[in-house]
Amino acid sequence: MKYSGISLVTGAAGFMGSHLVESLARGGVKVRATSRPRKDISFFEKLGVEYVAADLTQPDTLPRLFDGDVDRVFHLGAICNFSTPYEKLYPANVKGVDHLTRLALKKKVRIFVHVTSTSVYGYYKDRPFTESTERDPMDNYGKSKRDGENVVFKRMEEGLPAIIVRPCTVYGPRCNDGAGKVFSRPSAITAIPGSGSQKLSNIRAEDTADAAIYLSEMDTAAGQIYNLSDDANPTVKEALTLAAETFKTSTPKLHLPLPVVRMVARLDGWVSGLRGRIPELEYDATQYLDNDYIVDNTKLKNTGYKLRYPDFTSSMKQLGEWYWNDNGRT
Repeated sequence: MKYSGISLVTGAAGFMGSHLVESLARGGVKVRATSRPRKDISFFEKLGVEYVAADLTQPDTLPRLFDGDVDRVFHLGAICNFSTPYEKLYPANVKGVDHLTRLALKKKVRIFVHVTSTSVYGYYKDRPFTESTERDPMDNYGKSKRDGENVVFKRMEEGLPAIIVRPCTVYGPRCNDGAGKVFSRPSAITAIPGSGSQKLSNIRAEDTADAAIYLSEMDTAAGQIYNLSDDANPTVKEALTLAAETFKTSTPKLHLPLPVVRMVARLDGWVSGLRGRIPELEYDATQYLDNDYIVDNTKLKNTGYKLRYPDFTSSMKQLGEWYWNDNGRT
């Protein structure tokens, strides 16, 4: 399926959204980027991308996003952290989805790609998460993403052609939010949580963007759900050690018992809240450290999509080269 009209990207000023805009623009696609109003839009100007400010929580700002020949929507606009309470997540992560999908259905867009999260699955239950795993979110963020998905499912029943993609921990250039920030730039984490033997699933931002675009162009993808993850499952200790080597920080060697980690996370969360920032290690994120967290990417790979960064170790090496060439520090 090919598109000649405008591809709308919400959350375009965010970490994942910016990579999707970048990938589309480099492919010669007409892109309309949107996020909440901001002063600096130089990123979009350099790419030659149209920028239209809007706010998912302000429905009167949204209709203009669909002006002209908008035939594809990538919805990434959301609050993405474990520290925001549900009542503050709801207006953007759930009600915002409702506003946008109603407009997309009315506009008769050809495909709506909803980027959500594997957080909808909840805690690990001793087997890799597949797309058919029961959704059982255990934190406010995961619950808001599940409820946003439910809006999309409802709109699908009403005729909206949509795809749901569920990335796991996303990391890469420009990442400053979410769990992936620990593997994306120098971190203040100096100890290994628990045994450090817990296995992780991650995915580079570039693969998240490219996979979403790839799936949007598949005639058979509408109505489907796809997990996004790479092929590697490093342990917590391996991943933190590699990140320290990549960004030239102290290699964590001390193992902290998980109850202590959670106590520290609680304290950091309280202090960070007073300072108006998201803590480096969020308390709800520590709840995932009791077990492995493995996401099955078989369905994605069976479509023929080839990961650009299938291996976490080689990906981190490339990320370090990017960072130390000043691209990541300016």
